[in-house]
Amino acid sequence: MSYRNDKISITDFGGVGDGKTLNTKAFREAIYRIEHLRRRGGSLLYIPPGEFLTGPFNLTSRMTLFLARGAVIKATTDVGQWPLVAPLPSYGRGRERPGGRYMSFILGNGLHDVIITGENGTIDGQGSVWWDMWRQRTLGFTRPNLIEFMNSRGIIISNVIFKNSPFWNIHPVYCSHVVIRYVTILAPADSPNTDGIDPDSSSNICIEDSFISTGDDLVAVKSGWDEYGIAFGRPSHSITIRRVTGSSPFAGIAVGSETSGGVVGVLAEHITLYNMGIGIHLKTNIGRGGVVRNITVSNVYMENARTGIKISGDVGDHPDEYYNRNALPVLKDVVIKNVWGERVQQPGLIRGLWNAPFTAICLSNIHLGGARPWQCSHVVGAAVQVSPSPCAQLTSRPQIGACSSSF
Repeated sequence: MSYRNDKISITDFGGVGDGKTLNTKAFREAIYRIEHLRRRGGSLLYIPPGEFLTGPFNLTSRMTLFLARGAVIKATTDVGQWPLVAPLPSYGRGRERPGGRYMSFILGNGLHDVIITGENGTIDGQGSVWWDMWRQRTLGFTRPNLIEFMNSRGIIISNVIFKNSPFWNIHPVYCSHVVIRYVTILAPADSPNTDGIDPDSSSNICIEDSFISTGDDLVAVKSGWDEYGIAFGRPSHSITIRRVTGSSPFAGIAVGSETSGGVVGVLAEHITLYNMGIGIHLKTNIGRGGVVRNITVSNVYMENARTGIKISGDVGDHPDEYYNRNALPVLKDVVIKNVWGERVQQPGLIRGLWNAPFTAICLSNIHLGGARPWQCSHVVGAAVQVSPSPCAQLTSRPQIGACSSSF
């Protein structure tokens, strides 16, 4: 982490931590000061103990947002305080609704050398008002993320608690060299689409030593949506996920389903999952296009899961009717090894596409129990030391194809 000689406090700009006073002006003025004074080595914005209510705000380069123990940055529930921003070009529209989307609560665009850290202070999205609009189908536009970095590099997020995001929690998109570690991400199990961390068309990402318990995928690697993601053409690559623990009614470690720019080179290891919908989920769909390859998941323990491993080519919706039905995804060179599970109802489902089968799917040393058999279609690969016995499409001869070097 960069050391910042220049330190300012939100209280220097009129910030009041009573949980009632709206501090949007204080945050914006403090960050304006950091941006325009350009102190050598950057500046640290200190958030002392207290509840600092605010509308959404932008960060700037060469700054540290530091939350003291007992500090809470709390999002306003007044929807009128949230500006609309343009949709991401790789999505073509808001992820939930056509048109734009609400600005993320804390946003950085085109930045470098930014740190969000502290003494396990809290960033609280107060998402329930947004979840209710989603349930009641009264959303006009796509809900805001809690934290989003776009077109940025050199980002560190550590030692902060994130809770009750309106939508996705941490979303690095079009970014490189991002480290997310020692974070806690919390949302109720029934909160809609509260993904934990979603690297999206980004590279050189490290996610480690964190606890995530939310209403959707804990970590989901993405790269754009159907024809817009294909045209934008920016893959996610070189992503490491390790020593993550959590629970969710959806997936623990996921790729997709928005994979249109491609996802290459993902390593997830030493993952501990409890009370899961799906432990490991690689998902794509017709119209996505994109190549998903070189995915390795190892040393996973899961307990009380509906499905252990799922690799599927029929997941996710489309932005509009103009997606290319001939844009078939390619999914290959996947290694899943050293996986143990208890109370797993369905050990595995692998469903490729008849005209784009999944190839070189390599399973090794996987013990998930469960009374149901594996279900497979349109897949080629190998399996060694897998119980219950995998489907016939996965041969027990690892020398076949690209699996020979994986065992």
